[in-house]
Order: sequence, then structure tokens, then C-alpha cells
Amino acid sequence: MSYPRKGAKQISELANGLIDPVLAKRAGINTALLGSWSEIAGEDFADCTRPEKIAWARGGDETGGFRPGVLTIACEGARALFLTHAQGELIQRINSFFGFAAVHQIRIVQKPVSQAIRRSRTPPPLKGEAARKLEGMMEGIENDKLRQAIQRLGTAVMGKRGNQR
Repeated sequence: MSYPRKGAKQISELANGLIDPVLAKRAGINTALLGSWSEIAGEDFADCTRPEKIAWARGGDETGGFRPGVLTIACEGARALFLTHAQGELIQRINSFFGFAAVHQIRIVQKPVSQAIRRSRTPPPLKGEAARKLEGMMEGIENDKLRQAIQRLGTAVMGKRGNQR
């Protein structure tokens, strides 16, 4: 087992130390909430929601104490209706995460949450010597699906970086 050097910090600690103040000032949230969102939201909503910001109430309540804020959550399409019905449970989970009544209301904003999946473009077919070399490598393969898969792989590898050797 290796032990960290004295005074050494993990990069994640340093990054969180830099990012947390910016997130807190701009959105009222921290990286711990963002990182734990999939556990807080549960498997029903983890893939279609993302916390955007917490709007904290100005001042305090009539006794001068803390007032809970409003959490804005981005949600995709029709799942927002289901999220509306599960609001009470989600508020409880969020407050349990913080350890106090931090949120009293959820505001749902419909917008895309997941990153668009990049489709890999098919590489251009090999020409000349590279194409003949690949055909020679695949000579003994009889299974058509395997042959097509190896042809795609060989085309991508041999045609990479513009050098078709």
C-alpha cells in the first residue's frame, strides 16, 4: 500500500477547491451535489435531470434564521411530468444530502440534459497497396460478419493519420 506524500493533495481536491467557490457564487451549488446527483435523483431520474442552480432566499425568516432555497432542475421532455409527481421525495433526498432543510421547492426547466452522442464517421476506403494488404490478411476468414468487422477495423487502423501504407 502506498501512502501519499506529506503535504501532497489529490488533483480532485484542488479542482474542487477552485470550482466550488465559482459554483456557489453563480449557481448556489457545489461539486459534491453535482457528483452525487445520480444517487440523489435515483435511477428513475439520474439520466434525464441535472441540477442547475439553487436560488437562496434573501435575508432570513421572521426570527432572522435561514430560509430554504429553490432548486432549479433541468429535465428532458415528458419526464418532467413524472419528476413533478416525485418532487416531495426528491426534496427529502436533497435535504438529507445537505444534512439540513436546504431546499423547500423545486423548479423544473425542460431542456436537453444528455450530451449528444457523436456518431463516428466511417473512414474512407483504403486504396492501392493498403487495400491489397488488408485483403491478404483476411484471406482465410469465412464468416461474413467477422470479415466485415475486421475490414472496418483494418480500414480505420491502416487509414489512420492519412498514411495508407
